[in-house]
Amino acid sequence: MTLGINQEQMVEEIEKKFKLYPYVKKAFLEVNRKEFVPIGFGYIAYQLDALPMQENQWISSPLTVAKMTQHLEVKGVDTVLEIGCGSGYQAAILSRICRRVFTIERIDALLKEAKERFRKEKINNIFTRFDDGQRGWKEYAPYDRILFSATTTKIPKVLFEQLIDGGILLAPIEKDGKQIITRYYKQN
Repeated sequence: MTLGINQEQMVEEIEKKFKLYPYVKKAFLEVNRKEFVPIGFGYIAYQLDALPMQENQWISSPLTVAKMTQHLEVKGVDTVLEIGCGSGYQAAILSRICRRVFTIERIDALLKEAKERFRKEKINNIFTRFDDGQRGWKEYAPYDRILFSATTTKIPKVLFEQLIDGGILLAPIEKDGKQIITRYYKQN
């Protein structure tokens, strides 16, 4: 099978479970997931599974990335801050919709791989930082949206401070052994 068919089939499988907005669907068809999975996993890159990466981290399933992207309400958004770059796949999807994506990763090896993928894929509107994402990235704040690509138990106040009024912060919150995608709207 050719690459295009696999990618299209992945998007069809996502849509069987979760109806995509046209702009989200377009982003998923433009970003080759296979380029963002670890070497050796390319043959299952288009399945709706989370896949292991180094440092005991995981690349989220395409279905989770789709839900996170859509619930972040990014159409027409200028800047997004992502906490937890990982493989770079979520940032790459966002880069097709938003003008600028700022992404932070605390594991150096993962960040180096993601930066190389962005370079290889000629994605020039993603800005990376090696740091603990819990601190955010004050230099470029405020952000229209903030997305946690990694699970957290609570959101640090400093991140809400870096979000514009009317902005959205989305995070998978761990509670009672479950991860619940939680959306916060900042008002006043």
